[in-house]
Amino acid sequence: MSGQGSGGNVIAAICNIFFPGLGQLVQGRIGAAIGFFLFWVISGALTWVLVGWVLLPIVYIWAIIDAAKFRPYYERHG
Repeated sequence: MSGQGSGGNVIAAICNIFFPGLGQLVQGRIGAAIGFFLFWVISGALTWVLVGWVLLPIVYIWAIIDAAKFRPYYERHG
């Protein structure tokens, strides 16, 4: 995948709109994908305590921004 702002990152960010972590999975970042998905599930479970209503939008936005700004290691350390 190309660097930040590339078409691949845009597709990954769009995938995160459907399920947080899906865009990271598209980018091949399995650990980040599992982490975002679990955080999303836990936030959803916490909605009955009202904390989840604050956490869910944060998880969505964080996952989308993370996928959009991702740069592979080889691009950062040339």
